[in-house]
This record gives sequence, C-alpha cells and structure tokens, in this order.
Amino acid sequence: MSLAPFSPEEIAAEGLKPEEYEEIVKRLNRHPNKAELGMFGVMWSEHCCYKNSRPLLKQFPTTGDRILVGPGENAGVVDLGNGIQLAFKIESHNHPSAVEPFQGAATGVGGILRDIFTMGARPIAVLNSLRFGSLDDAKTRRLFTGVVSGISHYGNCIGVPTVGGEIYFNSAYSGNPLVNVMALGLMETPEIVKSGASGIGNPVLYVGSTTGRDGMGGASFASAELTDKSVDDRPAVQVGDPFLEKSLVEACLEAFKTGAVVAAQDMGAAGITCSTSEMAAKGGVGIEFDLDKIPVRETGMVPYEYLLSESQERMLFVAHKGREQELIDIFHRWGLQAVVAGTVIEEPIVRILFKGEIAAEITATALSDNTPIYHHELLTELPEYVKKAWEWSANSLPPCTINGIEISEQFQTWNEILLTLLDTPTIASKSWVYRQYDHQVQNNTVMLPGAADAAIIRLRPQLEIEQSIEYNQGVAATVDCNSRYVYLDPYEGAKAVVAEAARNLSCVGAEPLAVTDNLNFGSPEKPIGYWQLAESCRGIAEACRELGTPVTGGNVSLYNETLDAEGKPASIYPTPVIGMVGLIPDLTKICGQGWQESGDLIYLLGNLISDDSKYRNLTTDITLGGSEYLATIHGIVGGKPPRVNLDLERRVQAACRAGIRNGWVRSAHDCAEGGIAIAIAESCIAGKLGAEVNLNVNFVNGKRWDEVLFGERGNTILVSVASENESFLVSYLEEHLPNLWQKIGKVGNVESPLRVVTNDGQSLIKVTIEEICDRFYNAIERRLGAA
Repeated sequence: MSLAPFSPEEIAAEGLKPEEYEEIVKRLNRHPNKAELGMFGVMWSEHCCYKNSRPLLKQFPTTGDRILVGPGENAGVVDLGNGIQLAFKIESHNHPSAVEPFQGAATGVGGILRDIFTMGARPIAVLNSLRFGSLDDAKTRRLFTGVVSGISHYGNCIGVPTVGGEIYFNSAYSGNPLVNVMALGLMETPEIVKSGASGIGNPVLYVGSTTGRDGMGGASFASAELTDKSVDDRPAVQVGDPFLEKSLVEACLEAFKTGAVVAAQDMGAAGITCSTSEMAAKGGVGIEFDLDKIPVRETGMVPYEYLLSESQERMLFVAHKGREQELIDIFHRWGLQAVVAGTVIEEPIVRILFKGEIAAEITATALSDNTPIYHHELLTELPEYVKKAWEWSANSLPPCTINGIEISEQFQTWNEILLTLLDTPTIASKSWVYRQYDHQVQNNTVMLPGAADAAIIRLRPQLEIEQSIEYNQGVAATVDCNSRYVYLDPYEGAKAVVAEAARNLSCVGAEPLAVTDNLNFGSPEKPIGYWQLAESCRGIAEACRELGTPVTGGNVSLYNETLDAEGKPASIYPTPVIGMVGLIPDLTKICGQGWQESGDLIYLLGNLISDDSKYRNLTTDITLGGSEYLATIHGIVGGKPPRVNLDLERRVQAACRAGIRNGWVRSAHDCAEGGIAIAIAESCIAGKLGAEVNLNVNFVNGKRWDEVLFGERGNTILVSVASENESFLVSYLEEHLPNLWQKIGKVGNVESPLRVVTNDGQSLIKVTIEEICDRFYNAIERRLGAA
C-alpha cells in the first residue's frame, strides 16, 4: 500500500493515535481521504464512542418496571403512569464553556433540549450542574458570569424554565469549568420517536438551520485536554439561536404527529457525520447523502467542513417515501430549512456525495458502534494521594471547647465558623444565579429554586387522550455530586452521590425513579484517572441497584485537564454528576426545606449524633473527613468521606416520604455540606423562623464539638412536624425506623434566633436570622462586586 497521505501531525490533529490510523487503513483497505479522516477523528473520539468508558458503563442497571427507553437513544424515557411519559437526559459542554463561556453554555442548553424533543417530547424544564474555580480569581468570575448569562439567554428565549441545579467552587476547576445541563420533557406524540433508519428507498431529510463552519471538530475538541492555546479553538465552539430552536421544537412535534417520520436524530456532536452513521448503524442499513443539497450560510465549503460542522439547530429525518413534501411544508411554514438530501440504502455504509462524486464512503458501524475499545489495567493498590489523605484524623486538629476552636493562634467561636461557612460560595445561596433564569415560564413550576432540596414541576398531559383525566401529579428532579467525596474515595463517594440525589427527591415527597449520569473525569490513560473513573462507576452501579433507580443514559466527559505552559496536566476532581427524577403522586402532599410554623417540632431521621454502642451497627459515623468545614476553615482536603448505608438510606427516605404524604412532615432537608448546623441554619433561612436545638451531651460522648456541629454524614434528614401530628409521626417511626430518630428541638418565631444548646443549657451557637441571611444571600454578590 502507498505511503500515508497524512503526516503524523495531521493524524494527531484529528485526535487519532497512530495505531488507530492503522486500524482505519485496515478497515477501508486503503488510506482515507481528508473528509474520511475527519469523520473517523470525531466519531472515534471519547465524546462520541466512549472508547475508554464503554466497558465500565455496562455494569449500570438499565431496566425496570417504569423504563421505556434506556441507554442508546437521544434520551431516556420513563413511564409516570396514566399514559404520561417523561424523557430526560444530561449532557456536558465543558470545554466549549472554558473557551467561550456564553456560547458554550448557551449551546449546551440548546443541545440537550434537542435530545428531548427529538424523542417526541415537549421540553418542560432544565437543571444545571456547574463547577468553577475560586471567585477570588478574575478569570473565574468571567467564566462564571458568562456561563450563567449563556444558560439564562438560551433558556429564557426558548421558553423552557430553568428550575434547579447546583454550583460548586473549588480551585480544582480553575482552568476547566464544568457545565452539565439536564432537561426534562413530556411525550407529546403517541409513539416514542427512535433514531434507527429503516425502509430501503426512504428519503433522508435535512431540517432546521443552515450549515456553516462554526463548531468545526467540536467532538474532538471535547475529548482533548485544555491548554494555554485553547482560546485558538474558538471555531470549535458552536453558536446558538434559541428563537430558531423554538420554531424547530414546534415544527418537529407537528411533523412527528403526522406519522410521516420514520426516525429522527439531532445533529449534535460531529454533526452530519454522527447523525448519518448512527441512524444507519442503529437501523442496520446505509445512507447515501448529497452535500450539494445542504443549505449553507458560508460559501466555498468542502466535504471535510460540511461533515464536521456542528452548526446548531439542525436535525436529520428519515421519512416515509412519498410523504416528504408534507414534512417539508411543515418546516417551511415555521420558517425553517427542509430538503431531501439523501436516501436509505441497503448496503450498510455511509456514502457522502459532493459535486457528483463520492466524497467519503465508510461502513456505518465502523463509525458508530464498532469503534476502538480500550481496556486499561486497574490499580491494585490505592494511589499515594489517597493513602496520604486517609492518614488524616480529627485528632490532628487543634483542641476545641464548647465555645469554639483556636485556629492559627486566633480563637473562633462556633457562631463565627457557622457564619463563615454560610458565606462560602459553595454553601451560600445561588439566588444571584437563579434570579437571572425564568424559572416560572410555562406556569408549571411548583417549587421555586432555593425553596427545597429538589425542583418540582406540575405534570400537564400533552396528549389529547390524556386531557380527559384529572391530574394532580408532579415530577421532581435534582442534580447532585460532592466531588470532594469522590476524590477522596471514588467508590464510596459515588455511592454517596446517588444516595444524596435520591434523598433530595424524598425530601420533597417524591419517589426516586431513574437516573441520567454525567461522568466528568480527567484522562483515563493515566492510572489514577482510570482508577477514579472505574471505582466511581462501580459505586454508581451498586447504589442504583440498591435504591432501584436504573440508569437511562447520560454522557461521559473525559480529559478534563488543563495543561500549563510547561505541559504539566492538572486534573479536575472526579465529578460523576447524577441527575435523578422522581414521581410525586399528589402535589398537595409536598414540602420544602424551610420551617413552616412557630412551635413545630424538629426531628432528625437516620444517622444519630451518637457514640452509644447499641446504635453502632445501625448507623454510619459522622466525620469531618472530606467536609466543607475541614476544607474551608482548616484548608485541609483529607480524611475518609462519609460512607452511606444503602439499606438505612432506603428506610430513612421511605419514612420521610411517608411523613410527607400523610401530612405529618411540614419541612424536610437533608444534612449535607456543613453538617447538621448548616442544615438547621438553611431551614431557618428558608422559613425566616428561628429554632432552638438541643444536642444531648449523652449523644455526643466521645465526639469533638466541631464533629457534632459540622461533621457530615449520609442517611440523615432533618424534618419538622406540627405538635398535633407528632404522635402519628413518632408511632410510624417506632415501627419503621426504630432507634434511628430523635427529637432535637423546636421551631421559633420570626424574632427568635437560631440557638443550639447542650441539654444542660450551655450555648454552642446563637445567631440572629438577620445575620445568617446576610451571609447566606450576599456571599456571591459580594465576591462579584455587585453588592
């Protein structure tokens, strides 16, 4: 065979390794041309083919009574009963957002919404999970404000509410922010629209916007480390048009209802290359596609550019032969492009035509599912950083008293530490962010951002056959990940992420149903990076099985590393974000995290603040390992993070849901970052009511006061109950959660402080509601200079 027409540098520029190029030549029985090389480059990227992660993903549970569509389609679909079906999915737009934060985040929203309505579902909500460096850094402030602006711009313009999410700030994300977006939609078509092409001779339609050079090679860009020169990759960042996408939503749903559409696929990562090859491979057929038919926004484009463009708001349809004009007319009526650009063929190849000649011809499966798979060797010992971190113990901290602790020769009271933690951007209110989002458009948002542990959306039937039935159901959704836990212990940390997501849903009264995951990690080619990924997947799989929440799909984002000028890589914390949805059977039986009435009684469900041996086998210990207190107050990232007991987790969550559904529990909030002290403070802030909490000294025997107040744990929910319903709740807990709950206090009034005392009346914490609200609500604005 002749010498390769490409230099090693040109091959590497497409994201391909030398051995992968050799495999391409072997499969084609010839050297590829430039267009084909580009097609293999994007389709064999981690972003598209999961070549380093696919073996690990196979261990996830993916089936269940409510699962209608699992992994492999544009989005997962679950059955909510009464004919209502929910599509949902999470995707990342990390690298584009690092280079061009506004457009990177905006098109991330646009892309995930297309995944939803491509299934035949109308988008009803968006959530996001964001990670940035420290807000003390000017670059981080630019990225943060740009990403928030991009999300709000696209979501607000297209008319889909952004109803919830999470934001963490840590120096591990300084050069590589994370932008993960989750979307939900209700099926509006009688049949779920799939993506596998079928019907030899059926026409292939290109619909939506025009094609340009924007987003060139975005999939490969998303599968490489960021460097000081990544700003030069701005052409790999797409540019979105939310108003055009709004028209695309309506046109697609109208088209699907005609029954003329056989299959549909969003043109996301890898554009025309990905949509043609995936539709062909899933259907076991081929597609012949003529680039000359494609409407363009730029002149002089060559096949390589057509095939790798990631211009936004574009779709590919397979139509029933003879009904193509019916579909074209619909799109033209909505002011969109629509042309017959190809045909379904019997030979299972993707054949690309340009100017009357074959520009590329590749077996569809070679691009889609028969891609390289890499099996990496798993570390047999813990990495050194983990061993060192696990050596830390609370005994190494300065001694503390009932009054406070001396840090760096300066004594700090527990009041001061509580206020400092509430002022930490990761814990503090994200109201500066969600005030920019239209979270009430569509008029179905039941629980506003910041009011509860999960978002709640009212379910309004989309199909005519459903509209005769009276509904009072809702869907709850959350996104969660404590990446510091995962960094310190990927297996246990990942289990804790799944458990917290389910706990957040249970705290609003929802039954957890299913998961979509976004695995954000560093390089899998490095032993530590792969170990973190593999152990996290193992933890997610186990927790999802134990909690009965199958995985319906998701996204893998690897190579989240920043190379400095000397080429040294710095990886993010391993961040497996879990998006989870749950069903609320009755919207009149829900609750938020804020106290509701003065005089209500406060109970702790699950992990007790106890050193009593009779509770040891029932609970998992509270710890300062991996805690926000340890990182913020002492500047230490170390110790073993909390371990969840999944059996106890199920029982605690079931008790919480039962309390809410029976009308006994009036507020519920999980104990997460910052421990019980922060959880109590957040309930005071949300309800604008004080509280008196008594921590029985018999239950803290052997514990440091900072462990009791700010230690973190799983399996724990803080609830309030009206005095007239206390006996009902206690009776239920005695039967279903024996010895795993305790009464710890009473809700005060609007003038009352937050006061935490011991059982002999000694004060640990006493702060006014005004003080904690000021720290909590203004922390981010102060750092942005907006206050």
